[in-house]
Amino acid sequence: MHTDFERARQQMIDQQVRAWDVLDDRVLEVLEQVRREHYVPEAYRDVAFADAPIPLGHGQAMLPPKIDGRILQALAVQRSDEVLDVGTGSGFLAACLARLGRQVRSLDIFADLTEAARRALKTDSVGNVIVEAGDASRLEATGAYDVIAVTASLPVYDPRFERALRPGGRLFVVVGTVPVMEARLVTRVGEDQWTREALFETVIEPMINAAQPPGFVF
Repeated sequence: MHTDFERARQQMIDQQVRAWDVLDDRVLEVLEQVRREHYVPEAYRDVAFADAPIPLGHGQAMLPPKIDGRILQALAVQRSDEVLDVGTGSGFLAACLARLGRQVRSLDIFADLTEAARRALKTDSVGNVIVEAGDASRLEATGAYDVIAVTASLPVYDPRFERALRPGGRLFVVVGTVPVMEARLVTRVGEDQWTREALFETVIEPMINAAQPPGFVF
C-alpha cells in the first residue's frame, strides 16, 4: 500500500469531502475503499486526490472528489438498487456506485474511455459494473432503474432520464449553462409524479449531443 496515496486519500476525505457537507458514513467509507489512483490517467496520478477536475481526453474530465461525494450522498444508493451511470469517464464513480448498489450499467460515448474504465474496474476487482459505449442522449428506457447519476450537464433538462426511474427512484443531474448550473435530485414518487430538489451550484462539461436552449450558438 502506497503510504503517500493513503495520506492524500485521508486528506481528500477530511479537507474536501467532509468540508462540503458529505457526512454519510457509507459514502465516506466507499471513498476511502475505492482506489481513486487506479482510475486517474498515468500522467495525472500524482494529483489523483486534488480538488480539481482531471483531464481524461476528448474535453472530458474526472469530477473533483467533493462532487463525487455529493452525488453519492444525494442518491442514497441501497444494496438492492440497479444503477445507471451516465458518463463513465474514468470509471471511478461507477466503482463507488457498485460498492453501494447491486448492479451498475455505465455508459460513455467515447469507446477509448469505456475501455480504460473496464481495465481500471478489473484491476480493482469490481465485478458488478457493465460498461458500454453508447449515446445516453438517446436513452429510451422507462421504469428501468432505481438510481441514475448523470455526470455531464444538460443545457436543457431532459425528462427521458426521470422517466427511466422506477417509482421511488432517484436521479442526480446538473442543468444549465455557464456560468450558472444547478445540481438537482429528482425523485419519482409515483407513476406520473416526480419531486425536484436543488442541491448546489457547480459547472461541469455538457453531455455530448444534449439538447440545447433555443438560440444557442457555439
